[in-house]
Amino acid sequence: MPASPHHNPFADWLRTHAVPLTHLDPEAPLDDLEPLRAIIGDARVVAIGENSHFINEFAILRERILRFLVERCGFTVLAFEYGFSEGFPLDAWAQGEGTDDDLSAHLAATIPVGVDEPLRWMRRHNRTTSPPVRFAGIDIPAAGGSLLPALAPVADYLRHIDPETLPMVQTATRIAESFAGGSAADAAPAWARLATAEQDTLSATLMRLLMRFRSVEPLYVSRGDQQSYDIALRRLEGACRGDYTFRAMADLFAGKGLTADTSARDVYMAESVLWHLERFEPGTRVVLAAHNAHIQKTSVSFNGHLTGLPMGQHLRRALGDEYVALGLTSITGETADMRRDENARFGFAIDTTALEPPEPGSIEAAFADAELGLSIADFRQARPEARDSAGLAQGPDRIRIQSAYLHTPILEAFDAILNTPASTVADNLENT
Repeated sequence: MPASPHHNPFADWLRTHAVPLTHLDPEAPLDDLEPLRAIIGDARVVAIGENSHFINEFAILRERILRFLVERCGFTVLAFEYGFSEGFPLDAWAQGEGTDDDLSAHLAATIPVGVDEPLRWMRRHNRTTSPPVRFAGIDIPAAGGSLLPALAPVADYLRHIDPETLPMVQTATRIAESFAGGSAADAAPAWARLATAEQDTLSATLMRLLMRFRSVEPLYVSRGDQQSYDIALRRLEGACRGDYTFRAMADLFAGKGLTADTSARDVYMAESVLWHLERFEPGTRVVLAAHNAHIQKTSVSFNGHLTGLPMGQHLRRALGDEYVALGLTSITGETADMRRDENARFGFAIDTTALEPPEPGSIEAAFADAELGLSIADFRQARPEARDSAGLAQGPDRIRIQSAYLHTPILEAFDAILNTPASTVADNLENT
C-alpha cells in the first residue's frame, strides 16, 4: 500500500479518527460495524455506495452493512438500484413466494449488479423473523435499457381500467420494442437510430398517457383501487423518465447536451425512494444500495462540466440529516471498467483493470498515506476541523469512479467512507 511522497494533512486526520474493521465475510460477527450506529443516528434512509459495480469486496461490505442495519438498528426495507417496476416480483420472492430456485429466472435478463445475494439473505431471514425485510426497486425500467418492463404492466392495468387508451399504450410498446436492450449502453444507440418521427411519437404518446392518468385519477380509482393506480402511475412516470433519458444521452454523446440533462434518471430514483417510504409503515427505515455517483450529496461533474444532479442530492434536499450516504472505495487491486460494445450482451464489456496508485488529492491517497486497511471514517467529525484548520481547508477533492476520478468535495458528498485496501472483480461475469 504505497504512500505518496508529499505530506497529506487529511491522512493525519484519518490516522487519528478512522476506525479499523475486522471482517470481509458476510457471515462474520457484526461487532466491528458498531461505529456505524453513531454515524447513521436517526436516519430514515442510509445509502451504501460503491465506486464500481461488479466488485467482490464492495458486495460483501454491503451485505454485512445490510445485516447490521436490519438486525441491530431496525431497518426493514432494502431499496436497490434496480427497476421500480421489476422490483415487485423480487419483493414477493423475498417474502417467500415461489421456490428458492425461482430467483435465477427473475434475474436472468438483468445486469448482475449484486442484488442476488442480499435477496437470498432476506428470504432466509424472513422465514424466521418478523417484521420481514422488504425489497424495493427504485430505477427507471431496465436501468434505461428498455421501457417494456414498465409499459407491459401499465397495459395490463389499462385493459381493465380504461380500455379506450390501449391503442396509445400499444403504439408506445411497438416503438419501444424496436430498440429495447439489456441496458442503456445498447438501448440508447438503438433509440438514436430511430427515425425522428418515431422518437417524437413515442415521447408524445407517453406524455399524453401520463396527463390522462393524472387528470382522471378519481375515475381510475373508482374502477380499481388507490394502490393499483399509484403503482401504475409510477411505472408510467418511469417510462417517461426513461424516454427523456434516451434523448439526454443522445445529445450528450453528440456534444450538444443541456447542462445536467442526465438528471432525469436520478430524480426518478430519489422520488421512488420517497414513494416507497411514504407507503410503508410509519417509522420505516430504508437501506439504499446504489453506485457512489448516485448516492453522493453533491453534483456530478466531469472535466469541469456539470453533468448531473444525483439521487443523493435530491434526497438530501428532501430528508436533510435523515439521509446518510456511505461511500465505498479501495486503494489497490483491480476495478471493472465498463466499455461500450454493442455486440456484448448488455451493450458493454467489462474490462478488469489494474488500479494505478491513488492520485494526490483523492480520498484513496489519504487512506493510503495513513497506511489504513479495511476501515471506516466518519466525516461528520472532519467537517468542523476542515472549516477551522488551514491544513484541512477542503479535504480530499476526488474519489475513484472505476479507474478514473470524479472531482467533488468528499466531505460534503459523503457522511462516511468505508475503505478496503484491495478490490477484485467478480468472476461470474462471463455472459456480460
